[in-house]
Amino acid sequence: MKAFDYTAPTSLRDALGQLGNGARAFAGGTDVLVQMRAGRLKPDRLVDIKRVPELNELRYDASKGLTIGAAVPCYRIYENADIQKAYPGIVDAASIIGGIGIQGRATLGGNLCNASPSGDSIPVLIALGATANIAGPKGTRSVPIEQFCTAPGRNVLASGELLVSISVPASPAHSGAHYQRFIPRYEMDIAVVGVGAAVQLSANGQTIQSARVALAAVAPTPLFVPEAGAALAGKPATDESLAAAAEAAQRAAKPISDMRGTAAQRHHLVGVLTRRVLQGAIARARGEEIDRGH
Repeated sequence: MKAFDYTAPTSLRDALGQLGNGARAFAGGTDVLVQMRAGRLKPDRLVDIKRVPELNELRYDASKGLTIGAAVPCYRIYENADIQKAYPGIVDAASIIGGIGIQGRATLGGNLCNASPSGDSIPVLIALGATANIAGPKGTRSVPIEQFCTAPGRNVLASGELLVSISVPASPAHSGAHYQRFIPRYEMDIAVVGVGAAVQLSANGQTIQSARVALAAVAPTPLFVPEAGAALAGKPATDESLAAAAEAAQRAAKPISDMRGTAAQRHHLVGVLTRRVLQGAIARARGEEIDRGH
């Protein structure tokens, strides 16, 4: 590992002033430090953003939604009672990113910026219609989460820009979300396939008014599948409807074979997990408790 400078700004303005020119921001460091040890990253400066107030914000408002600062660790998210009630799909993902020790440092912001195709938090954020709030030398901007990752390990952040927070819309009545992944064994904590879904039902809980489905580990980036949602919109919440959505997700997936699984296995798992995750999201939209099924 090459020598590098370290700074720990305490304001967003100072943090932005220290980015660019070979600098790399980090919060938990659970990905950055591993990549530096492996020689994949060689920053001249690490900018520790954990002390910046805007990046530590965790705010919930029933009418406005949820704000998750980019430096908020996973444990603060899944231990929050409001999030457990209003956004259990986010809890599904935040509670399986690494073990307990990792969850004390790892952040959803870092998981997103790392832009891994198998990132566990990203599909459910896409399904919930979340946006990334970015600040930089040219001001601020917001990007839908499904557009944030551009290639494996790459994202939309330009030089000098910083992910400040993630905004999740308020949960409408009769809605629910869920995330599940398949891993080959607990010692390998990387998804072979992951699926996140969110649905909104009619007041009687029998018709799917709208749905969003996103996949992990089956394309170069986490994959939003609008065709799966279109296959469900206005349809009864039946096994036949879910099967049609699963088939749409399978058509959209472009899996590869690697050490974790074959392309054929991944294609099959997309169908299985899409149905299961939609069943869980529908159950939650009806006010039912479900097994997280990790």
